[in-house]
Amino acid sequence: MPITLTKTTPDDLHYLYQIQLDDDANQMAAFTSESGTDFNLYFEKYSKHLDDPNISMWTIRLEQRIVGSVAKFLIAGDAGITYWIDKEFWGQGIATEALMQLLQHETVRPIYAYVAFDNSGSQRVLEKCGFRKVATDRGFAKARQAEIEEFIYRLD
Repeated sequence: MPITLTKTTPDDLHYLYQIQLDDDANQMAAFTSESGTDFNLYFEKYSKHLDDPNISMWTIRLEQRIVGSVAKFLIAGDAGITYWIDKEFWGQGIATEALMQLLQHETVRPIYAYVAFDNSGSQRVLEKCGFRKVATDRGFAKARQAEIEEFIYRLD
């Protein structure tokens, strides 16, 4: 299943907004955006990210269909990654392949990822891409309205 990454455009944001509304995906991700279900806030926030030199946003396509996104950003001066896959495409290796492709474009190391303690699918994606769990932390998970444990992964 050949996937491709294309630089995210404002037009892509309309579809990416729709897939991030899924309740199951939000529960799994746990640490979700403040823009939530407000399209205008979402579009304003992510449109600014498109022009930010510290953020590298990519749209994941499967046979030209948008199936998710993957990005590199800075958090407290460190490089971090994030990804979101349309629930319809979970379990097909798309996140792993997309992250591997992103890591070819974004060569800064170390690079970090944060994942909810119970999101085993995302933990497997990170480990397949060479990330290792280096720490745990606790934080407020907006999607769950509770403080939960999160694992911190690093790729050197």
